[in-house]
Amino acid sequence: QVQLVESGGGLVQPGGSLRLSCAASGSISRIDAMGWYRQAPGKQRELVASITGGGTVAYAGSVKGRFTISRDNAKMVYLQMNNLKPEDTAVYYCNANTVSGPEWGQGTQVTVSS
Repeated sequence: QVQLVESGGGLVQPGGSLRLSCAASGSISRIDAMGWYRQAPGKQRELVASITGGGTVAYAGSVKGRFTISRDNAKMVYLQMNNLKPEDTAVYYCNANTVSGPEWGQGTQVTVSS
């Protein structure tokens, strides 16, 4: 089993930056791709960014050019968020695709407001 713990959320003004971190532990050898999802109140959870074990990245159109996903081996994944907008406000979840299915962190709140 894989455990994921997110950190780095908080309150930031529009145009500001935050860096989210996700630490993986447990059976990390079973992890393939990792990613970040977010869920705003009243909305469905959506994919923000993903990165494969080989380093291939993908982004949602709404964050492309502002967010950057990166990964240190299989233990840490990061999401650098720049030029944040109020519509980026959501709970952000770390996700790991493993051989036995997806695993999720508990989420970290990001609030963009003046």
